[in-house]
Amino acid sequence: MTQIKLPAGWTFIALIAGLALGWALLGTSAETGAAAVSGPIGSLWLRALQMTIVPLVAALLVTGIAQMIATARAGAIARRTLLTFFSVLAAGTVFAAFATPALLDVFPIPGQAAAALAAEPVEAQPVPGLGAFVESLVADNVIAAAAETAMLPLVVFFVALGVALTRLSDAQRDQMVGLFEALGNAMLVIIGWVLWLAPVGVFALALNVGLASGGGAFAALGHYILVVAGLGFVVFLAGYVLAAFAGHGPVRFARAMLPSQAVAISTQSSLASLPAMLQSCRALGLRETTADFVLPLAVALFRATGPVMNLGVAIYVAHLVGVELTPSVIAAGVAVALLTTIASVSLPGAISFVTAIGPIAIAMGVPVEPLALLVAVEMLPDIMRTLGNVTLDVAVTSLVDRRAEER
Repeated sequence: MTQIKLPAGWTFIALIAGLALGWALLGTSAETGAAAVSGPIGSLWLRALQMTIVPLVAALLVTGIAQMIATARAGAIARRTLLTFFSVLAAGTVFAAFATPALLDVFPIPGQAAAALAAEPVEAQPVPGLGAFVESLVADNVIAAAAETAMLPLVVFFVALGVALTRLSDAQRDQMVGLFEALGNAMLVIIGWVLWLAPVGVFALALNVGLASGGGAFAALGHYILVVAGLGFVVFLAGYVLAAFAGHGPVRFARAMLPSQAVAISTQSSLASLPAMLQSCRALGLRETTADFVLPLAVALFRATGPVMNLGVAIYVAHLVGVELTPSVIAAGVAVALLTTIASVSLPGAISFVTAIGPIAIAMGVPVEPLALLVAVEMLPDIMRTLGNVTLDVAVTSLVDRRAEER
């Protein structure tokens, strides 16, 4: 996939400046004029960001599924590795579904946060029964589902399409996978253009928020960062638990991981941390054949913090705007969070935020508008994302090596 460098620092500065300026103009004669100018600009940038979600998720799901199936056919160790990946991701997603609401009950969102990050209340939606939820998994018209942004049936369809492509002849499969890969690259280019304008769009949106809520937005964003980063910290600690199952004591594992974690914090990139992770595996005494196979595969396909933190963000916004979290809503979020993890591999934090959390929010009936502001502070939780991913990559490699040795 195309690699894109984004102006994350400028976006964060634009967020702070917009909130501060809106707060300063609140109640002055310039308030109405500022809102009239910033409103359309922020709305236009947000729409440009939203228009790429469906085609990009489709492209990344199809190519990701095809890549996973091809990897599974490589041999027994590949299948065991993928099964370990999926088990960890599934456990983390279910954990987030229960832990995030509980965490928000213990540490509730500040009273001014709803006014700060959600300018308009969300109308109560009808709660579908179990039968209606199951029926919604399959769309009778995928084009209509795309037009309505019915994300859950779209995800099911494109996962099925990715599996079906692996049953075609080599020539047809390569042609179709190449088509979707090209589509994904083209969408990333468009998203790159849109995100280069993020300082302007985020400034306009933040100015509107500041005009509506004053200084309440700062407390809301701080609370959000702590909650989401806290979920990532739990995943980080889970790496030490998995390492214990692989036979490594916590002190030994922590000592071996320090160089990899230092690179992860400084670069915020799992790929850049790969050489250091290989050294950590050697320090733990893992076989080079296992580390050389599993670690690159983990960097390409495994994002341990992805479904946990992504679902956590969607649930946070649901609490923020008052969306009722029924079992069917949670189930939809869990399913999409787990499947779209494939669609967030090897992408910058801002892009993975759009492609992964956007579909989850849509599937749960949660408005995506607050995400346009939250993406500006993603650079802070992204440190915990990378730290957790790197730690889990080495821990899972240790676990696969232990199982291979036992066999």
